[in-house]
Amino acid sequence: MAEILGIGTTHYPGPMVPDANMAAFLRRTLKSDRVPESLKDPRNWPEPMRAEWGSDEGTKAAGEHRRRIVEAFREIRGEIEAFKPDFVLMWGDDQYENFREEAVPPFCVYIFDRASYTPLSGIDRWAGTNENIWGEAPDKVFSVRGHASGAKFLARRMLEESFDLSYAYAFRSPRGLAHSFSQTLLYLDYDRRGFDFPLVPFHVNCYGSSLVQNRGGMAHVTGEGAAEPDPPAPSPRRCFDLGRAVARILRASPWRVVLMGSSSWSHAFLTEKNHWLYPDVVSDRERFQELREGKYDRWRDLSLPEIEKAGEQELLNWVCLAGAMSELDYRVRIIDYVESYVFNSNKCFAVFGPKAGGDR
Repeated sequence: MAEILGIGTTHYPGPMVPDANMAAFLRRTLKSDRVPESLKDPRNWPEPMRAEWGSDEGTKAAGEHRRRIVEAFREIRGEIEAFKPDFVLMWGDDQYENFREEAVPPFCVYIFDRASYTPLSGIDRWAGTNENIWGEAPDKVFSVRGHASGAKFLARRMLEESFDLSYAYAFRSPRGLAHSFSQTLLYLDYDRRGFDFPLVPFHVNCYGSSLVQNRGGMAHVTGEGAAEPDPPAPSPRRCFDLGRAVARILRASPWRVVLMGSSSWSHAFLTEKNHWLYPDVVSDRERFQELREGKYDRWRDLSLPEIEKAGEQELLNWVCLAGAMSELDYRVRIIDYVESYVFNSNKCFAVFGPKAGGDR
């Protein structure tokens, strides 16, 4: 009989690198001509940001940031192991990796039996180092099992319910899986004990109007982005309703499934009103309070302009998850909510289930 467990987490890249490199996004932004000179002086930053930055450019604070993230992932892994799913369906975004100028689908399910990926390659482009916390080779190849029958079943049923869903059997990027999926897998196996639950990656075009324009990253901050925006992301309403449909379909399936949304919330390099230096803490706190109170439907009513203004584009992965949890009438248990001004984004970790209420 089908059973479902809900998980919300992040794929923030910081824990991949040493503490001294975790503030790399902020350091890169500070070099931009688009940041006012006055704001390149830490004395003019918000007090919590100055405290995080400290006298060592965030290195000490990075250790505590890592500790909380790793502890949350260990707890999430424990929940998954206890649940023993047949597969994990993960909503994640693609930042100009497998989807570029040739085609950018709003949603896409990956169908495979096994896939290889190299999540540690190329981290020097944003971190300024090839060194990773595990001391592993940058070109190390990882492998993950898929669940082709579950992915095909879901794609078929979604199309029958009039969701025009794309599907893919292969990856365009030489790294394989997009970072949102591969980095989440890295952290679920942070202690390198192996994580062998099959994965069904479910792509959401979170970056929408800035995906190709900014090459999926910080081109708008460095001044290299195109002037004309791309077509938009799918609306929060569509993401929420898609999540509800996924929950209905899989509840009627023969499988035990984890439904996981993986993303941080507001991102500094997407928050123009803060000159791309720090995330929208206020908006994220509002989203967090709505989540804690089980007001999932509020996320359905968010608008894309509202999300983009707050730098919360990747929240659309969680909006899909919220739709699924609303359909199932699940409660939420917050594992941790980690705010940061220096480390690019705010992160939330949560477990959803029929009896999941009550924070740690």
